Amino acid sequence: MTVFSQMSESAKQNPFSLPFRTANCASAVSARVLSCGITHTAMVPLDLVKCRIQVNPEKYTSTASGLRITVAEEGARALVKGWAPTLIGYSAQGLGKFGFYEVFKNVYADMLGEENAYLYRTSLYLAASASAEFFADILLAPMEATKVRIQTAPGAPPTLRGCAPLIYRTEGLTGFYKGLPPLWMRQIPYTMMKFACFEKTVEALYQFVVPKPRAECSKGEQLIVTFVAGYIAGVFCAIVSHPADTVVSKLNQDSQATAGGILKNLGFAGVWKGLVPRIIMIGTLTALQWFIYDSVKVALNLPRPPPLEMPASLKAKLVAQH
Repeated sequence: MTVFSQMSESAKQNPFSLPFRTANCASAVSARVLSCGITHTAMVPLDLVKCRIQVNPEKYTSTASGLRITVAEEGARALVKGWAPTLIGYSAQGLGKFGFYEVFKNVYADMLGEENAYLYRTSLYLAASASAEFFADILLAPMEATKVRIQTAPGAPPTLRGCAPLIYRTEGLTGFYKGLPPLWMRQIPYTMMKFACFEKTVEALYQFVVPKPRAECSKGEQLIVTFVAGYIAGVFCAIVSHPADTVVSKLNQDSQATAGGILKNLGFAGVWKGLVPRIIMIGTLTALQWFIYDSVKVALNLPRPPPLEMPASLKAKLVAQH
């Protein structure tokens, strides 16, 4: 059986992907879109300041000064610049990221077998999330390029309907995708950390912190665990992906820039500018993404698989060995 036929078969068995179960499919789409679209849009003011610190650290020296200078020069409305491409882009990305993750996780688990899927579950999470993000970023790239141009380029049109056509007229379709390789560099490690760290943190919280099994926890208690695990994962996500995020911001600010030239000019210290607001932003939105995603599942009675447990066959083998 080919990989593509395995994916097709896995998708058919996935309750989130069944085409003939319209309610399940529509509800899952809503959960994926809402989790990323709403959270990223809510963080636009912090994202705007973070991007400006990255591309102009001489002027915007800190989160507080970035907020103060932006409001003083452009008014409070400037803090929501780029909200429209953020909403559209990250809604599409969330749809792809969460959806493909569930499909790839099933595909790779089937390829490994039940026992190996448990034994190598961290590698399974990493591989599935990396595969999912590869495709999700293709959906995100045009709106990410437009957002950063609106937020950081002097004289750029301040709206999606003004800026996107300008990019297309002056740079063609490649203008929307020139930042895709560094976007992959930023988002793939970010998403690998996001899913693997989240899954392992949930597992650890139920094992070492929560005083009772997940099945005995109320839905509210389970959602608290989801939020805490999401925030912990988000902090690590922000750190591992920040240098590439700086490159993406600089690339989309200047149409003539190259990734190599940016890295050479910034140096090691320069790529870490804006890390503090990004940790706050990514930690919060990652926690909220998982919380919203899980809450929608709870509200709509969608399947919420528990953390992986050791298969009975593997337990029997371990007992036999001792």
